[in-house]
Amino acid sequence: MALLSAGHVVELREIKLGNKPQEFLAASASATVPTLQTGATTLDESLHIMTWALTRNDPENLLDMPEQAWHLIDRNDGPFKAALDHTKYAVRYPELDPLQERAKAADVILDLDHRLQQHGFLMGARATLADLAIVPFVRQFALIDRSWFDAQPWPNVLCWLDHFLQSARFHQAMVKVPLWSPQSSPIYFGPLAE
Repeated sequence: MALLSAGHVVELREIKLGNKPQEFLAASASATVPTLQTGATTLDESLHIMTWALTRNDPENLLDMPEQAWHLIDRNDGPFKAALDHTKYAVRYPELDPLQERAKAADVILDLDHRLQQHGFLMGARATLADLAIVPFVRQFALIDRSWFDAQPWPNVLCWLDHFLQSARFHQAMVKVPLWSPQSSPIYFGPLAE
Protein backbone atom coordinates (compact mmCIF):
# COMPACT_ATOMS: atom_id res chain seq x y z
CA MET A 1 0.00 0.00 0.00
CA ALA A 2 2.94 2.34 0.63
CA LEU A 3 4.29 1.65 -2.86
CA LEU A 4 0.87 2.50 -4.29
CA SER A 5 0.64 5.67 -2.22
CA ALA A 6 4.12 6.70 -3.33
CA GLY A 7 3.23 6.05 -6.96
CA HIS A 8 6.08 3.65 -7.58
CA VAL A 9 5.88 0.94 -10.22
CA VAL A 10 7.87 -2.21 -9.53
CA GLU A 11 8.25 -5.56 -11.22
CA LEU A 12 6.70 -8.34 -9.16
CA ARG A 13 8.36 -11.71 -8.96
CA GLU A 14 6.18 -14.12 -7.00
CA ILE A 15 8.20 -17.01 -5.60
CA LYS A 16 7.49 -20.18 -3.70
CA LEU A 17 9.28 -20.04 -0.35
CA GLY A 18 9.78 -23.80 -0.37
CA ASN A 19 11.61 -23.58 -3.72
CA LYS A 20 13.41 -20.24 -3.85
CA PRO A 21 14.91 -19.45 -7.27
CA GLN A 22 18.66 -18.88 -7.48
CA GLU A 23 18.02 -15.36 -8.81
CA PHE A 24 16.15 -14.54 -5.60
CA LEU A 25 18.83 -16.06 -3.37
CA ALA A 26 21.47 -14.06 -5.21
CA ALA A 27 19.49 -10.84 -4.64
CA SER A 28 18.52 -11.34 -0.99
CA ALA A 29 21.17 -12.21 1.58
CA SER A 30 18.44 -12.94 4.13
CA ALA A 31 16.35 -14.98 1.63
CA THR A 32 13.20 -13.45 3.09
CA VAL A 33 10.21 -11.81 1.49
CA PRO A 34 9.42 -9.16 0.65
CA THR A 35 12.64 -8.13 -1.03
CA LEU A 36 13.06 -5.04 -3.17
CA GLN A 37 16.07 -4.75 -5.45
CA THR A 38 16.76 -1.34 -6.91
CA GLY A 39 20.08 -0.93 -8.65
CA ALA A 40 22.82 -2.15 -6.31
CA THR A 41 20.59 -1.80 -3.24
CA THR A 42 18.54 -4.66 -1.80
CA LEU A 43 15.93 -4.04 0.88
CA ASP A 44 14.48 -7.08 2.60
CA GLU A 45 12.30 -5.69 5.38
CA SER A 46 8.79 -4.40 4.77
CA LEU A 47 9.40 -1.27 6.83
CA HIS A 48 12.59 -0.47 4.89
CA ILE A 49 10.75 -0.89 1.60
CA MET A 50 7.90 1.36 2.75
CA THR A 51 10.20 4.10 4.03
CA TRP A 52 12.33 3.83 0.86
CA ALA A 53 9.23 4.41 -1.27
CA LEU A 54 7.80 7.19 0.85
CA THR A 55 11.04 9.13 1.27
CA ARG A 56 11.07 9.41 -2.52
CA ASN A 57 7.44 10.47 -2.83
CA ASP A 58 4.92 10.88 -0.02
CA PRO A 59 1.86 12.66 -1.44
CA GLU A 60 -0.36 11.54 1.47
CA ASN A 61 2.18 12.59 4.13
CA LEU A 62 2.29 9.08 5.57
CA LEU A 63 5.73 9.73 7.07
CA ASP A 64 4.43 12.84 8.87
CA MET A 65 3.85 11.22 12.24
CA PRO A 66 5.14 11.65 15.79
CA GLU A 67 8.04 9.70 17.26
CA GLN A 68 5.50 7.66 19.21
CA ALA A 69 4.37 6.09 15.92
CA TRP A 70 7.83 4.61 15.40
CA HIS A 71 7.60 3.05 18.88
CA LEU A 72 4.27 1.45 17.92
CA ILE A 73 5.88 0.03 14.79
CA ASP A 74 8.80 -1.32 16.86
CA ARG A 75 6.40 -3.00 19.29
CA ASN A 76 4.49 -4.44 16.35
CA ASP A 77 7.63 -5.78 14.67
CA GLY A 78 9.01 -7.14 17.95
CA PRO A 79 6.77 -8.43 20.76
CA PHE A 80 3.52 -8.48 18.77
CA LYS A 81 5.04 -10.28 15.76
CA ALA A 82 6.65 -12.84 18.09
CA ALA A 83 3.34 -13.52 19.87
CA LEU A 84 1.56 -13.68 16.50
CA ASP A 85 4.04 -16.25 15.17
CA HIS A 86 3.88 -18.27 18.40
CA THR A 87 0.09 -18.38 18.04
CA LYS A 88 -0.18 -18.88 14.28
CA TYR A 89 2.60 -21.46 14.10
CA ALA A 90 2.11 -23.03 17.55
CA VAL A 91 3.31 -26.43 16.31
CA ARG A 92 6.77 -24.91 15.75
CA TYR A 93 6.93 -23.75 19.37
CA PRO A 94 5.89 -26.76 21.49
CA GLU A 95 7.59 -25.26 24.55
CA LEU A 96 5.17 -22.29 24.52
CA ASP A 97 1.51 -22.15 25.46
CA PRO A 98 -0.36 -20.84 22.39
CA LEU A 99 -3.16 -19.42 24.56
CA GLN A 100 -0.66 -17.40 26.58
CA GLU A 101 0.96 -16.20 23.36
CA ARG A 102 -2.45 -15.24 21.97
CA ALA A 103 -3.13 -13.32 25.20
CA LYS A 104 0.15 -11.38 24.73
CA ALA A 105 -0.89 -10.42 21.21
CA ALA A 106 -4.39 -9.55 22.43
CA ASP A 107 -2.92 -7.10 24.96
CA VAL A 108 -1.32 -5.20 22.09
CA ILE A 109 -4.60 -5.22 20.14
CA LEU A 110 -6.44 -3.85 23.19
CA ASP A 111 -3.93 -1.01 23.36
CA LEU A 112 -4.49 -0.27 19.67
CA ASP A 113 -8.23 -0.27 20.31
CA HIS A 114 -7.77 2.30 23.05
CA ARG A 115 -5.74 4.50 20.67
CA LEU A 116 -8.47 4.24 18.05
CA GLN A 117 -11.24 5.45 20.40
CA GLN A 118 -10.66 9.11 19.58
CA HIS A 119 -9.87 8.91 15.87
CA GLY A 120 -10.14 6.48 13.01
CA PHE A 121 -6.38 5.88 12.76
CA LEU A 122 -3.53 5.12 15.12
CA MET A 123 -2.04 8.63 15.16
CA GLY A 124 -5.15 10.71 14.60
CA ALA A 125 -7.68 11.54 11.93
CA ARG A 126 -5.65 10.25 8.98
CA ALA A 127 -3.59 7.20 8.15
CA THR A 128 0.17 7.26 8.60
CA LEU A 129 2.94 4.80 7.95
CA ALA A 130 2.18 3.32 11.39
CA ASP A 131 -1.24 2.18 10.17
CA LEU A 132 0.17 0.69 6.97
CA ALA A 133 2.97 -1.07 8.86
CA ILE A 134 0.75 -2.54 11.57
CA VAL A 135 -2.51 -3.44 9.82
CA PRO A 136 -1.09 -6.44 7.87
CA PHE A 137 0.02 -8.08 11.12
CA VAL A 138 -3.31 -7.42 12.82
CA ARG A 139 -4.95 -8.98 9.75
CA GLN A 140 -2.74 -12.07 10.12
CA PHE A 141 -3.66 -12.34 13.79
CA ALA A 142 -7.36 -11.96 13.00
CA LEU A 143 -7.19 -14.68 10.34
CA ILE A 144 -5.90 -17.27 12.81
CA ASP A 145 -9.44 -17.48 14.23
CA ARG A 146 -11.65 -14.75 12.82
CA SER A 147 -14.70 -15.79 14.86
CA TRP A 148 -12.70 -15.49 18.09
CA PHE A 149 -11.13 -12.21 16.95
CA ASP A 150 -14.50 -10.68 16.05
CA ALA A 151 -15.94 -11.63 19.45
CA GLN A 152 -13.28 -9.72 21.42
CA PRO A 153 -13.87 -6.32 23.07
CA TRP A 154 -11.99 -4.25 20.50
CA PRO A 155 -14.68 -2.64 18.30
CA ASN A 156 -12.39 0.20 17.20
CA VAL A 157 -9.76 -2.22 15.91
CA LEU A 158 -12.45 -4.12 14.03
CA CYS A 159 -13.62 -0.91 12.30
CA TRP A 160 -10.02 0.15 11.57
CA LEU A 161 -9.10 -3.26 10.18
CA ASP A 162 -12.26 -3.47 8.07
CA HIS A 163 -11.58 0.04 6.72
CA PHE A 164 -8.31 -1.18 5.25
CA LEU A 165 -9.58 -4.62 4.19
CA GLN A 166 -12.46 -3.08 2.25
CA SER A 167 -10.39 -0.37 0.60
CA ALA A 168 -9.66 -0.37 -3.12
CA ARG A 169 -5.96 0.09 -2.33
CA PHE A 170 -5.86 -3.07 -0.22
CA HIS A 171 -7.47 -5.06 -3.02
CA GLN A 172 -5.00 -3.62 -5.51
CA ALA A 173 -2.09 -4.43 -3.17
CA MET A 174 -3.25 -8.02 -2.69
CA VAL A 175 -3.26 -8.88 -6.38
CA LYS A 176 -2.41 -12.52 -7.10
CA VAL A 177 0.21 -13.17 -9.75
CA PRO A 178 1.65 -16.38 -11.18
CA LEU A 179 4.95 -17.77 -9.92
CA TRP A 180 7.98 -16.15 -11.50
CA SER A 181 10.53 -18.01 -13.60
CA PRO A 182 13.42 -16.69 -15.68
CA GLN A 183 11.22 -17.20 -18.75
CA SER A 184 8.30 -15.18 -17.34
CA SER A 185 7.18 -11.94 -18.91
CA PRO A 186 7.54 -9.05 -16.46
CA ILE A 187 4.50 -8.30 -14.26
CA TYR A 188 4.39 -4.72 -13.09
CA PHE A 189 2.71 -3.47 -9.92
CA GLY A 190 1.79 0.09 -9.13
CA PRO A 191 -0.58 2.89 -10.03
CA LEU A 192 0.60 3.16 -13.64
CA ALA A 193 0.95 -0.59 -14.21
CA GLU A 194 -2.73 -1.15 -14.93
